[in-house]
Amino acid sequence: MDNKKCSKYEGLFVFSDEETLKKHVAECEECRAEHEKMEKVSELLDEVKFYYRAKDKKKRNGFRAACAAVFLGISLLSVSIIATNEDLTETLMYGDTLSAEELGFPVDSYGLLMVDE
Repeated sequence: MDNKKCSKYEGLFVFSDEETLKKHVAECEECRAEHEKMEKVSELLDEVKFYYRAKDKKKRNGFRAACAAVFLGISLLSVSIIATNEDLTETLMYGDTLSAEELGFPVDSYGLLMVDE
């Protein structure tokens, strides 16, 4: 059994700069083999990341379409309610504002809201 295995690769990979890692990999056979494995894994990840991103993009586009449909539905519903309610269409004109009395709140002689004590 070989008790002198190098265990520096992980520490150098995580904590040191790339130049120091490359220098150690060039000198150490075990770390070179580990580095080659990591490079192969990195290449595989580069190959498949397109498929995962495409799947995420498809989900995101579906969510956006659902949000747009809900917004459109709420907008159409509110416009149709306003258009069919004759009281609102007669009362609300562009630029008009409703007073508290017109909204049905109790007001005093000055037109201010009355508050019970």
